Amino acid sequence: MADKYVVVDVETTGNSYVKGSRVMQISAVVVENGRIMDQYTSFVNPEVPIPSFIKELTGIGEEEVAKAPKFKEIAGVVQSLLEGAVFVAHNVKFDHSFLAGELEAAGLTSPIKKTLDTVELANILLPEANSYKLEELSDQMELEHITPHQADSDALATAELLLILLEKAKSLPIETLDMLCKLSKKLNSNMLSFFESVRKEKDSLLENLPDDLDWFRGIVLKKKEIPFKETPIRSFDYPEKMDDKTKLLQPYLEKFEPRDGQFEMMDTVHDSYRTDRHAVIEAGTGIGKTIAYLLPSIYFSIATEEKVIISTYTIQLQHQILEKEIKVLKEAIPFSFRAALIKGREHYINMLKFEQTLMEPDSSYDETITKMKILIWLLETETGDMDELNLSSGGKLYWKRICNDGSFVDQYNDPWASHDFYLYSKKLAEHAEIIITNHSMLIADLKHQILPKSRYVVIDEAHHLEKSVRTNLGRQLDYQHIKFLLGKLGTTEKKKRFYVLEKHTAKLNASLSRDSFLVDRAIEDLEAETDDLFMLLSQLLKNYQSHKEKNRRAKLRVTENIRSSGSWQRVILCAERFLDFHKLILDGMDERLSLIKKMQTSLKPSELAFLEEMTGFYDEWAEIGQQVKYLLAHYVANEVIWLESDQKISANRTSIHRQPLNIDQFLAEKLFRVKKSVILTSASLTTNNTFKFFNDEIGIHSFDRIETRIASPFPYQQMVKLFIPTDLPDISATPMEEYVESIACHLIAVANAAEGRMLVLFTSHEMLRKTYELLCDSNELADFVLLAHGVSSGSRGKLVKNFQQFQKAILLGTNSFWEGIDIPGENLSCIVVVRLPFSPIDEPVTAAKLESIKASGKNPFSAYSLPEAIIQFKQGFGRLIRKKTDSGVFFVFDQRIMTTVYGKAFIKSIPSIGMEKGALSNLIPSVEQWLEKK
Repeated sequence: MADKYVVVDVETTGNSYVKGSRVMQISAVVVENGRIMDQYTSFVNPEVPIPSFIKELTGIGEEEVAKAPKFKEIAGVVQSLLEGAVFVAHNVKFDHSFLAGELEAAGLTSPIKKTLDTVELANILLPEANSYKLEELSDQMELEHITPHQADSDALATAELLLILLEKAKSLPIETLDMLCKLSKKLNSNMLSFFESVRKEKDSLLENLPDDLDWFRGIVLKKKEIPFKETPIRSFDYPEKMDDKTKLLQPYLEKFEPRDGQFEMMDTVHDSYRTDRHAVIEAGTGIGKTIAYLLPSIYFSIATEEKVIISTYTIQLQHQILEKEIKVLKEAIPFSFRAALIKGREHYINMLKFEQTLMEPDSSYDETITKMKILIWLLETETGDMDELNLSSGGKLYWKRICNDGSFVDQYNDPWASHDFYLYSKKLAEHAEIIITNHSMLIADLKHQILPKSRYVVIDEAHHLEKSVRTNLGRQLDYQHIKFLLGKLGTTEKKKRFYVLEKHTAKLNASLSRDSFLVDRAIEDLEAETDDLFMLLSQLLKNYQSHKEKNRRAKLRVTENIRSSGSWQRVILCAERFLDFHKLILDGMDERLSLIKKMQTSLKPSELAFLEEMTGFYDEWAEIGQQVKYLLAHYVANEVIWLESDQKISANRTSIHRQPLNIDQFLAEKLFRVKKSVILTSASLTTNNTFKFFNDEIGIHSFDRIETRIASPFPYQQMVKLFIPTDLPDISATPMEEYVESIACHLIAVANAAEGRMLVLFTSHEMLRKTYELLCDSNELADFVLLAHGVSSGSRGKLVKNFQQFQKAILLGTNSFWEGIDIPGENLSCIVVVRLPFSPIDEPVTAAKLESIKASGKNPFSAYSLPEAIIQFKQGFGRLIRKKTDSGVFFVFDQRIMTTVYGKAFIKSIPSIGMEKGALSNLIPSVEQWLEKK
């Protein structure tokens, strides 16, 4: 390409040149004709102090810059480098603002005329990248990036990234480039110039569309393979013998070792299918349970031509099964089989809607970038599944407009039907032997069949099943969602749904029973009623909140006592007014949509796309009315209703929830009675050596089943040691502040002994936050990186990743950190359980369950609270040992594990390991010796 690029990175003393921060290192890499030609790097004396956190981040301090030139001394060199070039940086506004400021201060004019941001460019051209941070992109693209946060390394990595992005852009079809150029005009950056220069270069080349791509209605996308049913050339019997299984798997599984437990689980699953019985299998860490249930499932499916559904709790595990274990088994098993992954239809793009949004005259920045990103993604995706995309929050809002919600336009009317991704995923599932889905989709299928018919199901992470069913059968409603829909509905602005609907209806010259003026007034009235309804709910929550709850998220169970109060009656009256206005709006939409639907065969694609989007909106709006009726109706036995808000209990942060209390009957009728064989497996299903609690909760207790516990193959005695300090106060008799101080002091001692690499598990976010603040204030942990969920910025995944990057790191987590995180190896060598994980007895669902159990004549503590806490405790312990090479120490600070009768149940729930108890000062030498030995 003809353009000369100069890729620049500056390290600075702060974030703002205007506020006094200055450049302390600069590096510029010259890129011409698709090659790196030169690099200029210099430290710069910033003439201002360098803050300590900047020194820590960059490794640049006063020593490095003391003898370096001032910027004005190198300003001429910088200016000549930039002359006539496109200025490129990763987050170009930052680097540009500093260089422009420094050049002006040196009395020189900035020669920068064109800029290019590799963050923005990567966002478009690498739609599936996990992150657009330079360090993480470098890892993904396997770029050499030796010293992140130093200008020379950052600039060189950015230059190499630019070359990759240039090559990617040059590989794009001309039709896609044309659309990118059109969309780029809406951006403020020089992205248009970039894509136009690439497009111009393509003019001189005669290129045909590659065979794996298809051009349809102006959009280029990857062709879909038409699925067909494959029949095995010959029949293969399930490998009964251990040697046969070993020979099958050993060549294809890295570092494979025959494990009795894995083979036992395979045989149990096979027997369950063969005898049409259910199975409950607790499989310890290291068993290899995914392969253990997949292999017999595949053999059984091929032999009997019966589909097997595999259901997981998380979408990530869905992908892992398909991309890891299924991939291995396709190589290992001596016959072909098909596996398909299927999710809810809202995960898939609706091409008709997307096509029409490309023609919109004005879009926000986020929408435009997302449209460009999707155009690139369509060249690569075989699934059309949004989970492949890295979308901004604005991009996710745009996705809601273009997702496949299955509203109205069916495959006979939709011009894109032959390219529909959701229909394609269903075709793949119809032709597959193994169907991989998630608990949410499985439960939806139990209510209304949406998956291909199957009488055989594997439920992985089965300890989550009860909660998943309750969540999926329940409903919730919040202020923000209603206001968001009202904002989209409107009547006056051109992009508002009702305005456009009215415009389409007007063409038909039909008489309407509900004038648009009435609907307009109803929308305004509903806005006011929504404010009133959630104000009443938040006030009710505030009135009933106890003082001890003031520092955590507020929750209030709506009991019979509350329902009979005057406050609740005011809520019901307001809800009735809400429903009156809601129905008027709904009827107005319904009347207009019905008229347009009668004309669907003569509608243009743009009108069909609007009809699809509007019908989806209508369904969503109708659901709001159903939710208000359901959530605020009379009391229903076996259900729990509660209000929830933030700590300040503001109306716009308040929501109302309703869930069934027990789901055992639902699963008994819809799952266990209907399916021939359901396999339920997890590492944590038993309490007190029995499956009774789990079986009762999910309703399998009255069905014939196989039950088996398969112990982990790990030699835990040599890998883990349990430590219980006895010099901590009794939490029930100690003020919170005093108890947290004791916890913090103990954590400091343990952290120093373990040299970080420590996960601290809390049951209370308030206690976590107070502990974190004390640890931060202590000079004892100055060398440690402290991370805390809900306090430090970032998601759970980001915090775990950051934790793994530092040698001396401490991660404080609450509920979600007790399970589902995988930190193998030396990154984690110490877990501290601050309190035994009993659910707070005032949590709405817990409180209602305990009341119900007590009313039935049982002991609620032994029947529910204790077994639930034991399962959570086992999950927490399971974070420490993930591989046979792992080792570490497990601390329990809660004295109840030693002082109560039930405490022994927690110790018995984990593998048999060595244990020491005593004053912490006496335990520390043993901790150091144990970790040193390992």
